[in-house]
Parts: sequence; C-alpha cells; structure tokens
Amino acid sequence: MLRLRRYLNPYMFMFMVSVILLFIQANLDLALPDYLSRIVNTGIQQSGVESPVASAMRQETFDHLLLFLSEEEATAVQDAYTPVQPGTVEAADYLAQYPYLASQAIVVRNELSDDEIDALTNPMAEAFLAVSALEQAMADPEAAAQMGGAFDLSRLPAGTDLFALIGRLPAAQRAEISDTMNERFATLGETMVVQTAVVAVKAEYEALGMDVAALQNSYILRVGAIMLGVTLLSAVATVTVGYLSAKIAAGIGRDLRSDVFRKVESFSSAEFDKFPTASLITRSTNDITQLQMVTMFMVRLVFYAPIMGIGGTIRAIGKGSSMWWTIAVAVIVLVGVIGVVISIAMPRFQVVQKLIDRINLVARENLSGMMVIRAFNMQGFEEKRFDKANLDLADNTLFIARVTSIMMPVMMFILNVLSVLIIWVGAQQVADANMQVGDVMAFLQYAMQIVFSFLMLSMLFIILPRAQVSADRIADVLEVEPIIHDPVKPQHLNGSFTGTVEFRNVSFRYPGADTDILHDISFVARPGETTAFIGSTGSGKSTVVNLIPRFYDVTEGSILLDGIDIREVTQHDLREKIGYVPQKGILFSGTIESNLRYADEYASAEDLQTAVTIAQAADFVQSKPEGLMTEIAQGGTNVSGGQRQRLSIARALVKKPPIYIFDDTFSALDFKTDAALRRALHQSTQDSTILVVTQRVSTVKNAEQIIVLDQGRVVGQGTHEELMATCETYQEIALSQLSMEELSS
Repeated sequence: MLRLRRYLNPYMFMFMVSVILLFIQANLDLALPDYLSRIVNTGIQQSGVESPVASAMRQETFDHLLLFLSEEEATAVQDAYTPVQPGTVEAADYLAQYPYLASQAIVVRNELSDDEIDALTNPMAEAFLAVSALEQAMADPEAAAQMGGAFDLSRLPAGTDLFALIGRLPAAQRAEISDTMNERFATLGETMVVQTAVVAVKAEYEALGMDVAALQNSYILRVGAIMLGVTLLSAVATVTVGYLSAKIAAGIGRDLRSDVFRKVESFSSAEFDKFPTASLITRSTNDITQLQMVTMFMVRLVFYAPIMGIGGTIRAIGKGSSMWWTIAVAVIVLVGVIGVVISIAMPRFQVVQKLIDRINLVARENLSGMMVIRAFNMQGFEEKRFDKANLDLADNTLFIARVTSIMMPVMMFILNVLSVLIIWVGAQQVADANMQVGDVMAFLQYAMQIVFSFLMLSMLFIILPRAQVSADRIADVLEVEPIIHDPVKPQHLNGSFTGTVEFRNVSFRYPGADTDILHDISFVARPGETTAFIGSTGSGKSTVVNLIPRFYDVTEGSILLDGIDIREVTQHDLREKIGYVPQKGILFSGTIESNLRYADEYASAEDLQTAVTIAQAADFVQSKPEGLMTEIAQGGTNVSGGQRQRLSIARALVKKPPIYIFDDTFSALDFKTDAALRRALHQSTQDSTILVVTQRVSTVKNAEQIIVLDQGRVVGQGTHEELMATCETYQEIALSQLSMEELSS
C-alpha cells in the first residue's frame, strides 16, 4: 500500500485531525473505568469522603491529631486549618453545615491545592488511625494490647485520659509511640491506611452534625455527571472521526478510480494486451472498493486500538500492579492466535483477486457471446466453465471465512477466561487488603479494553492482506509507462495541413513477438484520392492502418503526415486529423445524436443530418419516432450490425477530418448500400485522404491506389487495371469474387 501513499496527501489535514480526535477519544474512554473506581471506592465504600484531610473537624480531634505528627507535619497541618469559635461572625457562615459549631469550637480546612492535600494525606491518615486506636483502647482496655507495648494501660487508673497523658510525655517518647503505631499501620499498605482513616473522618463528620448521606449522594452524582460528560465527548469524537474517515476513504477511492481511468485511456494496444479488459474492470471497481474499506478502517482503528491497548495496560498496572501477569498472558495468547490465522489466510488472499478477474472474464465472454453460445448449444459447457470459476472463488472465500471466523470465538473465550481470572485473583487481593473493590472493577474494565483493542487490530489484520493485494494490482496499472508517449517538444499539424500520408520503409512487430508482421512497407496516400488495402486474412491490412493513429508504434521506418513524422506530434493533434471507423461498429449508451456528437459536440443539426444521409442511415433514423433522439442501448445492441456500422461511419463524417480510415468498415453492408455509400463519400470527401481496408474487390475497383498485401509485404501497388495485369495475388482475389465481365466493367 506504500506505493499508493501519495493519494493520502490531499487529505493529510483531515487525517491529522482524525488522529488527534482518536487520541482524545481513547483517553476519554480510558478515563471511564477510573471514574467507576472512584464511585465504588469513594462514593460507596467511603460514603463520599474523598480524603483523610478532612474539610472540618472538632477542635478536640484536631488537638489529638497533632500529638501523632512530627513537628514539621504538625506545622503544615496547623497552617492548613483555621479555628472557628462558636458565636463568632465566622461561625455564622459554617453553622448550617456544621451544627456542632453551635456549642463547641471546630477547625475548618483552608483552600488548598491538590498537591498540598496529597502532601498531607499520609500523615493525616496515620494520625487519624492512631487517634481512633486510642479511642478504642480507652473504651475497651483489653484493646490496649494492640498498642504493641508502647505503654501498659493496666498500670494506669481507670478512666485515664490517654491523650492528656501522651500530651505530657516528652517529644521523643511521643515520637516513639507514633513510630510504633505507624509500623503497625504500614502492614496494611498505603491504600488501606487511607481507606481506613476515611472511616474515622466519616465518624468525625457525623460528630459535627453533617449530613453524610447527602455528601455521599452529592459525590456519586458529581462523578456520574462527569462520566456522562466524558461519554458524550467520546461519542462526539467517534462520530466526527467516522465522518472524516468516510470522507477520506471516499476521496481516495474517487481519486484512484479517476487516475486509473485516465491511465487506461492513455494505454496503447500493447498495454491492453498486458492487462485484459476483465482485469481492468476488477481493478477499477472491486480492488478500489477494498482499498476504500481498509482506508476507513485504518483511519478509525490503526491509531485508536494501540492507544487503547498501551494506555489500558499502563492504567491497569497502576490500579493493580500485582495482577499485570493476567493481562500479559492474555496478550501473548491473542498475538499467537492472530499470527497463526494470518499466516494461514494470507496466501489465499493473494489468489482471491485473480479468481475475481477470472469470473469477470467468463461472465463477460458469456454475455457478449450469448448468441454464439446458443447457436452452438454450448450452454452446458459455458455453465460448467462458469461454475468452475465460481466454485474456485467460493472455495477460497469460504476457506478464508472459516479461518478468520475462528478468531471471534477464540477472542471471546480468552476474554471470558481473563475476566474470571481477574475476579478470582482480585478477590484474593481485596481479602488481603492489597486492593479495593473499585480498583478490581477498573482493572477488569481496562483488561477488556486491552483485549478489544487487539480484537480491533485483528479485524484490520484480516482485511489488510487482501487490501495489500488490491493496492499492488492498482499500482501496477498506475505505474505502467505507456510505450507510446508524446514528444517533449512536439511539432504541430496546423496551418496548411493537406493530409498526405506516407509510409517510408515501415516494419512492425507486436510487443513480445519474435518476428515482424509487416516488412518494409512504403507508399504515399494523397488528398482527394482513395488508397485501398486488400489481401488475404492475416496479411496485415488492419495493422497498417492502425499504425497511423499510433495505436502501435512502428518498429522500423517512419510514417509521415505532410512530411512530419507522427511520433513528433502529440497524440491529440494526430488523432484530431483522423476520422477512424473500426471493423466492429462501436456505439455508446445514449441517443443517436449523442453518438454522432462524439466526434464534434458543437456540430450543427444540419451537419448531423448530412452525415446520416451520406452514411445511408437516414431511412432507418427517420423511421424512428424520436429520430436522432432515439435511445441507443449499451454497445448498440438495439440496432442491427449494418445500422451500427452506418452510424459509426456517420460519426466519423461529422468530424470532417482531412484523413479517413475505414478498417473493413463496409463488410457489414450489402452491396447496394456499399455502392451508394461509396458514391456519397466520394462526393462529400473529395479533398480528404481516404484509406480503406477491405476484402471486397468491388469496393476498391474505383480506388486511385490499391495496395495488395501478402504476409505483411506489399506484393502489388496500382490501380485496378494495373493490378489485374501485373499482380497475381490480386488476380486470384478478384477472380474468386467477380466474373471477368464484372471485373472489366
């Protein structure tokens, strides 16, 4: 596909916007599990209490906390809170929120940054746990054993105020008690210390008279609203990326079809021999459709999936570093499955497009040759031929489908096993107080996102090989350098151009052939004269006239128009001077008028009518109710072969060129129409150079110059009378068609 990468350049801005939006979308999607974790951990388990750094607390509790903080920590905490006494002006602002303030003093947290709150979290959490432990010990002396031997309560009188006692101890001894308790708390882990301390903060809020239920609901609704906003933003990004990817893919498809069509238009007959028509049709339709589809998928997935996979892995490890191995095992298995499937399916992808070429070829031959097939009763044979191509394509497609269909159930199996494994391992981590429930849930969601990112990439891996084959086939067409090309500094056929055609020692062989098919052909066709070519089948008549419009280039020698080598002018200028009518009349879907205007879109109605009359097509055109506006089916299938040929001649006449080439054009006409048409042509094209290829002697009897060809060589040249006297080959052809009386008349 790198061979076609230039087609992405016009859409690079939209592509970069899509990448940015995908990055935003991926980060938004990755944020959702974290918010879910907050709702479970903080909103449900912690009743909406977000941090051990309480928003307010009783003055008594605050004083107790300071006992278990280092001097530096105590200073930081004191700076973070402001005391509020009951009955003061400041108290009025807090009384509704903290009813306890009506009779007792409290402290209220100042406006702190997130970094300042994070710095106070661990010291405050440990201090809250220490205060909570002492309060339990005072309520139940038997719990004093949990102090780890810091001091023995059994030696103290009942009802002793431990906080007052600790406050009177030397700073070193208080620090020893604090360190001993913190060592006990450290076994819980930092996360559980914070979560346990939050329980004490919740109890403190209840003591202040706060509505804890309202606090919990407020937190859940607030985080839920954020999740909803994140989801909506992600949806907007998804829709926008979908629109941009479709626009990019459609634009690239349009550009490719246009360039392929233009390239094919520049092909000479040699290139058409290399690329069969059925293959070119497949490349212009099916192959480009494959590229268009894969482009859309790549824009949407090739960046999004890796971001999700890598980002999900980083966030999952952040939530549960001890469970990383579960994701690693799943990813290794996924990569292995994808690798096996691609290695099996890839060779078949390379065959499918060739089989589509084959089925198009068979179908095209059947449709175009239907009358011949019916005439020889070969329907059964053709059905078998089509079935063979159809079954080969179906078998390859089914094989690929079967192999790739394994991926989805395997992926879902891995996904379900991974879910069970995470829940099982996560439950143990929660039981051991190493993780919170919300973190396990978030880890599970991140794991799902990682697996689905690989699933999306696997879909891309499935369609990418076939698209690569299609891209190579399209690039093969676009990168063809036509054998026939225009000169860098062309000459011009204008001014006093007369239309003299000269072949000067021309030899020609088809590309890839070993021998020449034309040998040393020389003649001059002059304006106002008819030059006819006659000879047996395969003698090279059509090849000679096909060299003039440069459908092929000569191998040796040169062809001159008014003394200028045709290779020294542009193909457009050359063909502008030629009215060409091929052996098989070709009409295009539309009307008779549109087919005639194919030669000159600005031709007047009078010119059209004159051309139709000269071509002996006026009778059948006028017999149609719509006249020139009569519809012509694709390929002209709704008119007879003779009518199709006469309309082809009329089309060339509309052009009024200085040179006419009739390549066995009159073979589809009866002798009467042939004679009438030649008389009309002689009268209307007196100043033009006329070259006629035919096998009818009656058609060339009156030609000013007849060239007799045999096996690619000129064996006779002159008028009818001269050739009858000097050319044995011409005599044999003439006597095989007409009697001596007819030949001499």
